[in-house]
Amino acid sequence: MVWLQFAFSAVVIVFAAIKLAEYGDVIAVRTKLSGMFIGTLLLAGATSLPELLSSLNALAVDAPDLAAGGMFGSSMFNMLTLAILDLLNQNARILRRVAMNHAMTASLANLMTGLVVFFILADLPAKLGWVGMDSLIIIVAYGVGIRIIQGNAAPPPPIPEEKNDEIPSLRRALLGFAGATAMLFVITPLLVRSADQIGTLTGLSAGFIGATLLAIVTSLPELVTTVAAVRFGAYDLAVGNLFGSNIFNMFALGLTDLFYFDGHFISEINPTFALAGLLALLLTGLALIGNLARIERRLKYVEIDALVIFIGYLAGMFFLSIRGIGV
Repeated sequence: MVWLQFAFSAVVIVFAAIKLAEYGDVIAVRTKLSGMFIGTLLLAGATSLPELLSSLNALAVDAPDLAAGGMFGSSMFNMLTLAILDLLNQNARILRRVAMNHAMTASLANLMTGLVVFFILADLPAKLGWVGMDSLIIIVAYGVGIRIIQGNAAPPPPIPEEKNDEIPSLRRALLGFAGATAMLFVITPLLVRSADQIGTLTGLSAGFIGATLLAIVTSLPELVTTVAAVRFGAYDLAVGNLFGSNIFNMFALGLTDLFYFDGHFISEINPTFALAGLLALLLTGLALIGNLARIERRLKYVEIDALVIFIGYLAGMFFLSIRGIGV
């Protein structure tokens, strides 16, 4: 029964994610905001709802490590998705087609991840009420970073007259986007619950559930939405979604502290999970280099930078396992 619940919830999430990509692109066009900004803020926030919800659910079972492992694992998997996209698009480089401003988004993702890793290791005791000052700094950094991205995002080209009638209205796109997000919000608890039950049935550890299984299943929206956006030719939307999701994942860890009343949330996370954060930072850095370098050389059908990210993800998972954090 639990496997059927997992399959059903995964199918619903895939459907909702495809709709998010479709309506997100329409919103970008109709509002004359760039696909990069819509992908970084609106789409990334919506598709990262599963990670946020799983983090909040982890508080219910007093498992801050599960929350951290899920967020860092999701960020790592998002960068793996870039490598997967390269395999699905052998005739064109994804990172070459997108705006150079994605370097700013990737840099902000690395800054946010670095902040979280620093605060996990620093174990700062300062709090404002029940919320740690480190979490508040993370939340403020997210707001400032998004504002900077918005100010530097170039608007998309005007819509050709002959295609204007073919594009849905902004009202329809907003309603569709809200509906898909609501669907995602409702079905995600079932996905997380069934994934946790599968872990119990198979004897997988909490660390594995957080950094791999939970991270992967809650990253299904990013994966499917990004692939769908690429198929629509919305490359800025696709890459912005992945980098933006990494930013939002770290913001979500800070936001989770607002709902944690039993102590200092960031300091409750096992310091060994900082290794997972550093791996997420390194993989994002590799993707940033791929965006800036724009190397043309391929190795068979795979871009070299994508291959390095792919190998780095697998090596990172192996490294985490031998370090004994339960992956």
